[in-house]
Formats: sequence, structure tokens, C-alpha cells
Amino acid sequence: MALIVQRTPPLRSLGDMPVDRFLRDYWQSTPCLLRQVFPDFEPELDPQDIAGLACEELAEARLVSGRYPEHDWRLRHGPFGESDLLELPESDWTLLVQDVEKHYPPLTGILEAFGFLPTWRIDDLMSSVAAPGGSVGPHVDQYDVFLLQASGRRRWSISRNFDPERVTGCELDVLQRFDAETHWDLEPGDVLYLPPGVAHHGVALDLCMTWSIGLRAPSQADLLIALGEWLAEHGEEGERYTDPRLGTSPRPGEIDGAARDRFSALLGDAVNGPAISDEFLGRFLSTYRLAHAPAAPDTPLAAPAVASALQTGALLHRNPWTRLAWTPHRGAARLYAAGECIECRTADAERLCAGACWRLEGAADPELTDLVTRLVNRGHLILEMPDATD
Repeated sequence: MALIVQRTPPLRSLGDMPVDRFLRDYWQSTPCLLRQVFPDFEPELDPQDIAGLACEELAEARLVSGRYPEHDWRLRHGPFGESDLLELPESDWTLLVQDVEKHYPPLTGILEAFGFLPTWRIDDLMSSVAAPGGSVGPHVDQYDVFLLQASGRRRWSISRNFDPERVTGCELDVLQRFDAETHWDLEPGDVLYLPPGVAHHGVALDLCMTWSIGLRAPSQADLLIALGEWLAEHGEEGERYTDPRLGTSPRPGEIDGAARDRFSALLGDAVNGPAISDEFLGRFLSTYRLAHAPAAPDTPLAAPAVASALQTGALLHRNPWTRLAWTPHRGAARLYAAGECIECRTADAERLCAGACWRLEGAADPELTDLVTRLVNRGHLILEMPDATD
């Protein structure tokens, strides 16, 4: 038995640019405008769909109004009521919704198109709907992002050399001053790539929608917090502070440079030693920035029922709120599903991480059936039963 992945194949070129050249010349270094990466692009969701999603309880939505250089910014958080959105003015606002592909799984195909990157790096699809003049202000992100123009037109202004001063007393992380070095107008199907640390300012030229494909980039603080929690949970405190060959301390209460250096070495030993295990990374990266945990079904299924369903045409879908990753382990694999760790065969881990939908081909395989059953009963995979009328 094998699971056949049904997915959008990774892009081989970004418009006229081969992926290999993009990775060599632009990735994590240089902003890049990529024309017609998705020719004749027609979004599966329109601005009204995104507005409806922004009213849902589980959606992470924000509404930004204001202009640059006036800096009259206002930020509101959802969920919103229908009246909140109907009363918006004709210009100068932006509605943003995170994790859109988790609420509407068919959009996973957009993320799969960027599968030429490590799949564990791909975070989510954020939708931005903006009225003419709409913006979130000039700002800097600390992660890579692909900005796909889904509908309408947006002007992006870019600067690699900028004054880092932020607007004080503002809920948004907006630059006080911004002098653009480059301007690009994007139309549907165009993609703008921005590496970390580049100042950018997008302004809607008409009612438009931009889809952002963000890449996960944990900070040192993220990693250290998670590592500390991991060590505490597993009872692995590691080495403790020591100070052999200690001299007299003439000033009471002073934490001197030698102590600081010893603490730095202790922390370095933890980070660079065996604490950063494959299992820690797998669990951490499969949960990092995950807004909701997948819910298990009310009624567990037995392995024979799962095998029968697959053999009679059921499709297997990844729960949109589950992230999958794997690491090699003793000639096989450890599969990580939203923080859970399951040992399995390498081929099975690869297939399950390769897409978000599968069908069965061939005879039953007890080992794969048991793996799929466990993932179904934990809520990480969902069985879609065949339509009885087909």
C-alpha cells in the first residue's frame, strides 16, 4: 500500500527567472520583483470572502487605517462585526487576516508552489485587502516574504538603507521616516520577494488584495525559551554554574566580567551541545507560531475501518492546523505532527510531509495503516469518505 500525494508541484521558475538562479542571486540577500509568476491569476477568494472570514471567531484579523507621513495610524483587532466593515470609508484602510489557508484549505496549493524551499520554513498565507491609499505604513520584517498580488494594483516602495527610528506611541511598528530607493507597481500574478531587514511600504492604488507567503524565522529568544521549556519538561537541567579557582571579590554584590564569561560559556554549552536534539527541533518547528492545536475526533477509528475507507476511495487530508516535519532516526524516521513525535518509515514520513491530500494505491499495509490511524485519531489527518452517490 502506498499513499499517492495530490499536490501543487513546486515552481521551477518564478516568472522568467529559474528557481536555481533566484536561490543563488536573491534568496535572503536582495529584493526581487518577479513578473507573472502566476499568469492570468484569479484568486479563489475575493475581498468579500476575506471580510467574512475576518468576522469569524477563530480568525486572527486586524484592521489598520492611516497614512504616511501623517502617521495617523489606528489599529483594531478582530473578530469584527459586519457593521464594522460596512462602515469603512472609501480609502486609507487595510484589512489583514492570518492563516487564510487553514480556514480555506484549497489555498494550501499556493504554499505548495513554494515547495522548492524547505517545507518546514513555510509559515502561512496572510491576506491583505486594502482600499485605495490603504497601507500599514513603512516597516521592516525580520523574515523572508513573497508578496503575491491577488487582485487590483499595489505600489511597493523599497529601501535597503533607512533610518530605523520608529513612530513613538504607535501600536504599529512603523518607521518615522522613509525615503524610497525603488518603486514597483504590482498587478495580479506578480510577486515581490523581500529578504529580512528591508524597509518596504505598500500602498493600494485601487481596491486590491495581496497574499503574503511568510517564512518561519525563529529568533534566538524563541529558541532559548523553547529550549528551556524542553529541558525542564524532560528533566535535563544540564550542567550548573561553577567557579573554580575563584579569587577574592573586593566589592560586595558585584557580578564581575569573569562571572559573565562563565555564564556565557554555560549557555553556549547548552545551545551547542546535545540539548539541541533532532527531537527538540522537530517538536519546536512543528508548533512554532501555530495559532491553534488540531482537535481529535469525538469517536476514534479502528485500523481496519481506516484501511477499508482508504481502499474504497476515501481521501486523506492533513488537518490545516497540523504541521508535519520529520528527522532521520536509526535508519527510519521520526515524524512530528504539531509537536507530537511518532516513529515510522522514512518513505511514509516523506509522503506525508510532501502535500496535504493523499489517496491510496495498492493493497493494505499494516504498518502504514497503523500510522495513518494514529494520525487520524489524534486529529492530524482527516478522512474524506467517498460520496455514496458517485
